[in-house]
Amino acid sequence: MINDIKKDADARMKKSVEALNANFHKIRTGRAHPSLLDAVTVEYYGSEMPLNQVASVNVEDARTLAVVPWEKSMVPKVEKAIMTSDLGLNPAAAGNVIRVPLPPLTEETRRNYIKQARGEAENARVAVRNVRRDANGDLKSLLKEKEITEDEERHAIDEIQKLTDKYVTEIDKLLETKEHDLLQV
Repeated sequence: MINDIKKDADARMKKSVEALNANFHKIRTGRAHPSLLDAVTVEYYGSEMPLNQVASVNVEDARTLAVVPWEKSMVPKVEKAIMTSDLGLNPAAAGNVIRVPLPPLTEETRRNYIKQARGEAENARVAVRNVRRDANGDLKSLLKEKEITEDEERHAIDEIQKLTDKYVTEIDKLLETKEHDLLQV
């Protein structure tokens, strides 16, 4: 029982960190990265599709992405979808290829992205702490039902706290790395 609670807490905390990592990939760092366009959706025969399902996204150079739609008729739609996304990018179509130059980040946008990254990190910390709270609640209910002893409960709570500390430290390291990436000119 206690091991199940710990395993569940560990898995949920790990998912929180993975979600943070995914959110960090959406924040621009000034370098071209195909995952920047993951959030862009394109209208494809009446339904919204993720960009990576209607086109290939490649890094052309450090500041340029090349998007190649699989159907020539999709070029204007893909271009419009990238333009209207909240990423602030201006794609340029050249035949079948859409080039997406990434403008250099200004100091102000860097600061805004750092704020956004810190907010995402704080949300991840809160998620990890919520998992800890849930796990501790489960342990307390087991204690109430006399399925575990007080010593077992205290020991399990300590282990869950160690898990929490481990994942919060991991979140802090990810944030530090992201801030470093954002501050590089």
